[in-house]
Amino acid sequence: MSDDIWTVGRLLTWTTDWLTTKGSESPRLDAEVLLAHVRGCQRIMLYTAFDTPVAEAERARFRGLVKRRGEGEPVAYLVGSREFFSLPFAVTSAVLVPRPETEGLVVRTIDLCKPLAAPRILDVGTGSGAIAVTLAKHLPAARLAATDISPAALAVARDNAARHGVADQIEFVECDLLADPRAAGPWDVIVSNPPYVRDDEFESLPRDVRLHEPKAALVAGPTGVEIVARLAAAAAERLAPGGWLIVEIGPHVAAAAEAALAAVPGLVPGPTLPDMAGLPRIVQARKA
Repeated sequence: MSDDIWTVGRLLTWTTDWLTTKGSESPRLDAEVLLAHVRGCQRIMLYTAFDTPVAEAERARFRGLVKRRGEGEPVAYLVGSREFFSLPFAVTSAVLVPRPETEGLVVRTIDLCKPLAAPRILDVGTGSGAIAVTLAKHLPAARLAATDISPAALAVARDNAARHGVADQIEFVECDLLADPRAAGPWDVIVSNPPYVRDDEFESLPRDVRLHEPKAALVAGPTGVEIVARLAAAAAERLAPGGWLIVEIGPHVAAAAEAALAAVPGLVPGPTLPDMAGLPRIVQARKA
């Protein structure tokens, strides 16, 4: 950048062009989110300030963030937050960045719990807590537990629960899947966005995901459904009669995930649900 006057509009144009050369899939959005973060304003406010000069201190902070984004670091980690189901969630490199596809799990769980006076819900592998916290906000009579094997992830999830005023509804449990007695249930719904990437797929993931998001929360093993199979077997023992297991999967492992659920005695598979792109995204089964 030169010593000329750098306005909001000029910064956004320059940064969008530069991030495009670095392979960003959404360079303009990235530039706007980062600049709004530095200026402490909503992104929409940038559009009323295109001709406003940006002070050198703000430009320096912005340059630092843009450089890191150009190196592949996710925007959500750079600004420390990501929106999910119209709620802001704090995120760190200890947790996956919440994605729109996962909102389908929330919609399906809310639909299943609407007829219940006080639904009991378990979120397995909670990460940032986005699923559990959102469900608690939309189902105020529900009681929830949320498990994760990572203490760092649980710290993020607890902070998000407190931020949204639902900490008293959710018990956070450090364990592998449902291994802790506090996850014993019985549960009306067990919901999970588990690892489902195959070992041989990891190197083909987008750079920002592969280099920065926690690998243990992404990769399941050689088939991609190792965690799904373990989860289904455990869920069959901990669901209430008629209770549901709802699991997000990648379209590439949908058939294998469906087979894993069908192989568990006591679980009756339900239809696989598509995401907004029409791809198979949620496998489900009901306890007989």
